[in-house]
Amino acid sequence: MTQETWQKYSEWPLVGAAFLFLAAYSILVIAEPPDPYAAALTFLVGATWLAFGVDYIVKLLLAPQRGRWFVRHPMDLLMVVLPVARPLRLLRPFTLRRVMERAPGTAIRARVMAYVLVSAILLIYTVALSVLNFEKGAPHANITTMGDSLWWAVVTITTIGYGDFYPVTVPGRWAASALMVGGFAVLSMVTAAVSSWLVESVTAATNERKKADELTGADELARLTAQINRLHDQLAQRPGGIDNSPAEDNPRKEPDSQQGGS
Repeated sequence: MTQETWQKYSEWPLVGAAFLFLAAYSILVIAEPPDPYAAALTFLVGATWLAFGVDYIVKLLLAPQRGRWFVRHPMDLLMVVLPVARPLRLLRPFTLRRVMERAPGTAIRARVMAYVLVSAILLIYTVALSVLNFEKGAPHANITTMGDSLWWAVVTITTIGYGDFYPVTVPGRWAASALMVGGFAVLSMVTAAVSSWLVESVTAATNERKKADELTGADELARLTAQINRLHDQLAQRPGGIDNSPAEDNPRKEPDSQQGGS
């Protein structure tokens, strides 16, 4: 079996595992269900970790150059090590390369913006869940509800940083660091998409203006040519017409005063 074949058959099951993880983790952190349900949800979270771990090991073993594949696929390892990264697997079937395939400029920007928006929402929600899980039982914690955690995540990813909420635990701060790095990437992609749209809009407007100027010049030249032709026709219709013969064929007649006999 090749790595491509394994990925073809494991892609959608892992997407489902990521969705189950996100749902189970949300219920555990936000609702805090009683023990029998909590144990079942914890088992489900562990099962998703096992599924991601098996997928990573199989891909590594099937890779032609394992060391090179290990270096080039850090996100796969991150999804195994960090639970907060596991929901990002939901974006795997819609990778940015596939989003940009066979689409003109405007469609590419629309798809990229949609992809970035969904990525940002997933990142904000999962990091907010993780931070709340780490912070709600810690001494002197100020992030104790999901609303506070979501507010902190939005403020952090937009680089505003009011400072009214902040993590106090080491795992919470590591999760905040991941959100900061992810937020920088999201803002960079948004800035690049908007800049590309502005450059293309200005270029299109400039090209249209040039075409309009060229058409105006051509119309003016055609108008002047038509006027010259009309004047030529009017002169040709007068008595005597227009003498278009060469000068040497029509020598100018000398005045009578210069003609005379001896």
